[in-house]
Amino acid sequence: MRTYVRRGLAVAAVALTLCASACGKANQASGNGSDSVSVNDGFKVGVLLPESKTARYEKFDRPYLEADIAKACPKCTVEYRNANQNANTQRQQVDSVLAAGVKVIILDSVNYKSIQSSVKKAKEQGVPVIAYDRLATGPIAGYSSFDNEKIGELQGKAFLTAISKGGDPKRGKVILVNGSPDDPNAPDFKKGMHKVLDGKVNVGAEYDTTDWSPDGARQEVGGAISKIGAKNVLGVYAANDGMAGGAIAALKSANVTPLPPVTGQDSELAGIQRILKGEQYATIYKSIKPQAQAAAEMAVAAAQDKKWTGGSATVNNGTVTVPAKIVSAQTVTKENIQSTVVDDGYWKVSEICTPTYAAACTAAGVK
Repeated sequence: MRTYVRRGLAVAAVALTLCASACGKANQASGNGSDSVSVNDGFKVGVLLPESKTARYEKFDRPYLEADIAKACPKCTVEYRNANQNANTQRQQVDSVLAAGVKVIILDSVNYKSIQSSVKKAKEQGVPVIAYDRLATGPIAGYSSFDNEKIGELQGKAFLTAISKGGDPKRGKVILVNGSPDDPNAPDFKKGMHKVLDGKVNVGAEYDTTDWSPDGARQEVGGAISKIGAKNVLGVYAANDGMAGGAIAALKSANVTPLPPVTGQDSELAGIQRILKGEQYATIYKSIKPQAQAAAEMAVAAAQDKKWTGGSATVNNGTVTVPAKIVSAQTVTKENIQSTVVDDGYWKVSEICTPTYAAACTAAGVK
């Protein structure tokens, strides 16, 4: 009799152990550990942005994301961090929001490669990661961004149009200032730009600018002007508006007159105003609202182990294939400032058309 009891207890113990193991694995696979997550109760959402030098992140991305998270989950709260362009800081911030108990993370990575260990750590803790704007490596759960190679093509076309207005686009040399090699979007912009410009222009100098630094761009362009000669500079392709500003400062410092065409990206206020003033030829407008909305909806769905149903696109980051939202972008020149960044509410006329730019706004039909 005692033997049967012992055997029964042993079997029961084994069964309980197997059940606990299986249940734990099932909960881990669901992406939420053992905690129940519901919009009815609310939960914490981590929002990690890469830097604040580029105006868009604090002025647009953060408030849009916070508003869209609140819309999708009214009782949710946001744990926000900005890495100030420091990859080590961002990895620490991932640890910080995990310790704070977030159930999902929206991540715009500083360095898409080095962040992989943090993405994996979050996954192991049952916290899904939505890659935002930049495609992070590792086991992410979703991605919301733009067609970055297409943006590079738009930039290349605008630049080619601008330098061709004065004649043969090979009559001088161009300077190409690409984005930071740590940003996974930068190679795509570069690839799209080269697809348009290769064989059609003479490249005098080309740089991959660390941290998208305007000061770095200024130094690079200054060095290129010394190498090429001021009279031979046909134009400067800059991958974003901050670096375009640095390039223009270098051109002015070297007394390059008239200023040759310079292009950028992000439709920063200073970039728009330079376009009005005639110092910058074009920028790229990326509507952040749909990008942020999709990321917020993906995050709320992923936290609850639900499928996001907002689109049919997918992206593979080398580790996983995930659902994606890919937003279109537009080229902005002096002719369509009103119909793009103004009509869409990205910038107010009062912000753009300060007294210094009032006459230029009137001439461009910005009102």
